[in-house]
Amino acid sequence: MKLGVPELLIILAVIVLLFGPTQIPRLTKMIGKGVKNFRSGMSDEDKDDDSEDDEKKSEKKSDKKSAKKSKKADKDADEEE
Repeated sequence: MKLGVPELLIILAVIVLLFGPTQIPRLTKMIGKGVKNFRSGMSDEDKDDDSEDDEKKSEKKSDKKSAKKSKKADKDADEEE
């Protein structure tokens, strides 16, 4: 199902009849703002996902470091006895 030029012209004519020529610029402006907000929201979501991944990686690193420290402390305690 392809939309050709005649179909698009009919759709445009119906829009002009429904909203009037004075409302169309305001409608397109509102649609543009909506698209902009959607895109910024999606990019914010991507940044949040990336920061969560970074937090998980740093938690794993800190867990490994604390595990190494506890092993070292255990060795030192065993050597002192």
